[in-house]
Amino acid sequence: MHDTAATTHDAVRLDRVTVRRHGRAGEELVLLDDVSWRVGAGEHWVVLGPNGAGKSTMLQLAGGVTHPTEGTVHVLGRRIGGVDLRALRERIGHVDAATARGLKRGLDGRDVVLSGAFGSLAPQRRRLRTEHEARADELLALTGSEVLGPRRFDDCSQGERQRLLLARALMAGGPGGGPDLLLLDEPASGLDLPSRERLVGALVASARRWPDLPTITVTHHLEEIPPTSTHALLLRDGRVLASGSADEVLASGPVSQCFGLPVTVERSGGRWAARMDPRG
Repeated sequence: MHDTAATTHDAVRLDRVTVRRHGRAGEELVLLDDVSWRVGAGEHWVVLGPNGAGKSTMLQLAGGVTHPTEGTVHVLGRRIGGVDLRALRERIGHVDAATARGLKRGLDGRDVVLSGAFGSLAPQRRRLRTEHEARADELLALTGSEVLGPRRFDDCSQGERQRLLLARALMAGGPGGGPDLLLLDEPASGLDLPSRERLVGALVASARRWPDLPTITVTHHLEEIPPTSTHALLLRDGRVLASGSADEVLASGPVSQCFGLPVTVERSGGRWAARMDPRG
């Protein structure tokens, strides 16, 4: 049953959320501290912050992977803790390193994409229909990965794998076809310049093809942010430093405060870049 506590316009809603965990020595760790945040339909968010800021925890909450210690989390209108998470996750496309490691060995690129239809680690042949096959081919083309369809995933470069994982995430099965929410956890991590630019191009193509699909991208680097991003959130030590339109948040002052060093942020051709301010 739809939970009316969250508006139908919120893809993700966090209200006064705190997440605590116990460290190896038994000490209490605060991963997120009193965070409130809303992601609306058609909004493309980027979440930035230094290591340990709480970015991955935010994405785990948005993906229904973890629960808050305090506060409430709604995803796609459903409150986490009161919904079948397996069914919810089938509506969410997720690009992360754990998925790549968990996929069944020996799959070719097309099978990797098809595995995303039901969020499984290999294609569920008995559940796949002609529409799934056609969508997989469309997504391979959209992400510039047609040539990778017959290639073994294990033989693909890191950049090629990331494009296939993006196509896989876009296979997730929302009611109208495709995911209702797309989450990307450092999708350009470890990529060289050409691979990064091809991935950013695929993300732009996705945003233009499905402009109403809300996305959340976690990254460390402004250079990896797609120009289609509409909103940004800066995290430091588990707390929100700034949240709002990308043009306002991705500015020299907020980014310098977030990373704890003076940087100059510039935007050219729709892309952001940051460099150290030589004046200190």
